[in-house]
Amino acid sequence: MIPIAIVVAGALVAGALFFAGRSTETPGAGNPTGNPTVEKVVPVSASDHILGNPDAKVILVEYTDLECPFCKAFHATMQQIMQEYGPGGNVAWVMRNFPLQQLHPNAPRLAEAAECIAELGGNDAYWNFLDAIIVQAPINTLFDMSKLTPTATGVGVSGTAFESCLASGKYRNKIEKEYADAIASGGQGTPHNVVVTKDGQNIPIPGAQPYEAVKSVLDAALK
Repeated sequence: MIPIAIVVAGALVAGALFFAGRSTETPGAGNPTGNPTVEKVVPVSASDHILGNPDAKVILVEYTDLECPFCKAFHATMQQIMQEYGPGGNVAWVMRNFPLQQLHPNAPRLAEAAECIAELGGNDAYWNFLDAIIVQAPINTLFDMSKLTPTATGVGVSGTAFESCLASGKYRNKIEKEYADAIASGGQGTPHNVVVTKDGQNIPIPGAQPYEAVKSVLDAALK
């Protein structure tokens, strides 16, 4: 009976860990116009990574993990959103860090790399770097970390300066703060998305919702 009890207890613990792990990464399920718990996100500022008009009527703030398969899927959705809404200046996209190291060991390092790219190459280089990471490591594929510096140089950044920045660890505190901000604003998985309107509304979009769902939330917010 004792060995059986040990096996059962082990199975229960494993199941708990499995579901705990699953709960930290949110696929595109659920109703994007529902009311999950959300506090206001930290206000968008000039220090953020912004794609589109910084003074847009609506800003979608995404807390991301660069190895999360759902984040990669949502990245394509947001690219489509920005192709439609970006040129008119009505919607902007802000990217912040939410690396889930227990699930994706390389995610914190990739977040640091992206911050270094932004420092050395500017906003365009930052967004191009994110695109390059996902092109090289699409959904359910791990990025080859030996290609980090070549990817940096590919977006116009000095390889030597990039490696020096990365070795310094200068952006770890920023990433840890954004991780804490994501949790404080109701983030329970990645991607954690919040639509912020000019009148101060914070509207959550849980997980990697499809284009139509994101579009419906943005259209309602723009009205």
